[in-house]
Amino acid sequence: MTDYKNLIDGEMVDNGEWLDVLNPANEQVVGRVPACGKDELDRAVAAARRAFKTWKKTSQEERQQVVQGIAAAIKDNADELYRLLTTEQGKPHQQAQQEIYGAAGLAAAQSTLTLDDVINQDDDTRLSRTRRVPVGVVGGIVPWNFPVMMAIQKIVPALVAGCTIVLKPSPFTPLTTLRIAELIKDVVPAGTVNIITGEDHLGPMITEHPDIDKITFTGSTATGKKIMEGASGDLKRITLELGGNDASIVLPDADVEKVAEQLFWSSFSNAGQVCIAAKRVYIHKDIYDDLSKAIAEYAKTVVVGDGSQQGTGVGPIQNKKQYERVLELIQDAKDNGYKFLTGGDKDPSGTGYYVPITILDNPPEDARIVAEEQFGPVMPLLKFDTIDEVIERANNSEYGLAGAVWTKDTDKGVEIAEQLETGTVWINEFMQLSPFAPFGGHKQSGFGAEYGVDGLKEFTYPQVITVKRDAAV
Repeated sequence: MTDYKNLIDGEMVDNGEWLDVLNPANEQVVGRVPACGKDELDRAVAAARRAFKTWKKTSQEERQQVVQGIAAAIKDNADELYRLLTTEQGKPHQQAQQEIYGAAGLAAAQSTLTLDDVINQDDDTRLSRTRRVPVGVVGGIVPWNFPVMMAIQKIVPALVAGCTIVLKPSPFTPLTTLRIAELIKDVVPAGTVNIITGEDHLGPMITEHPDIDKITFTGSTATGKKIMEGASGDLKRITLELGGNDASIVLPDADVEKVAEQLFWSSFSNAGQVCIAAKRVYIHKDIYDDLSKAIAEYAKTVVVGDGSQQGTGVGPIQNKKQYERVLELIQDAKDNGYKFLTGGDKDPSGTGYYVPITILDNPPEDARIVAEEQFGPVMPLLKFDTIDEVIERANNSEYGLAGAVWTKDTDKGVEIAEQLETGTVWINEFMQLSPFAPFGGHKQSGFGAEYGVDGLKEFTYPQVITVKRDAAV
């Protein structure tokens, strides 16, 4: 077992108090991290505030080079990092590799983003331009489902925009992020990136800290509301990427054999612990029986187990609290007599947070398993008749993060997509995010945007400078 330290002001430090980190595959302790509180947070914020004075004056090229150094450090150590990620998060090695290389690629891509001045007026009377200036010190709070990717998508735009950051990983999955902190300690100027660990009470301290200017958070809608409230005291800027109950719509012309496997993984990647996973799959009545059978048959070929073992397709739920919530939703479905195509019974072995692949056959629209975000390896399949009907059902949610349409008629797919009340809609694919396109939710799925120039702007203020020409002074 290894002790991992925090990054504060360019140094790896600890405070002598520790939190255990478990492997969800076997519930064994695999590492310890510092249990930080107000003192450590104040030190990290003070370091970020000092560094900001210098960092905000650096050129775009200097910032890009630093971020490219972060990308290189992750990529060069990918083999070590993905194995560590599986150990603490539970996802299979292949999916952990995708996250590590994806994080490196995201950093490299976003290092190329720029925020150019905009000329508002340029005539004989005056010159007016808008420039973007960095907000200041950012507080980043990261979840446990994609701990590395989410950390990078907060660190990188903050740095590119000229901000400094204090980042809090989830107490369930801090190890890989702290290992990356070691790797980039000498890549980033001291104080620009600070990473501290602690239990849940550290989050509100960050949100309410008077010397933090912006909060960027990924997690549940319930927690997002608390962050919004906490940040209101001094009107901090906020970016919130929150929950989703994402609907996939499969039209009758879809090729059953081709889409069955894709639909399966759109729901069950990372054991369903993906904010943009398909949480509700609406299938047209003409192909419902054939497609539901094909998905269930494919599910039988996928191994649920320890993510470090070859051949595992779906790993454990990351933590006990979420594990118990998923089991509760499955039990509710059983209590209500809903039909299961696969799954429904938990692994009797008792070791590790394993939930069997569970697919439900056309439960009612008001079932908890449909109306709530499962965030686990559970897929409700739902039958629909008309396009207007399914659009209304898909939109009947407090969430609006993402969705998908599956059809050979891409024009029809786009027509449906434009009627869905979500921030992102895919046609004939799933979970594909571009570093150059904004990602954010509608309704209670979020506030603001990440990725692309729109995401970068979230870390800045607009400042307008106007020069009056030929003024008599």
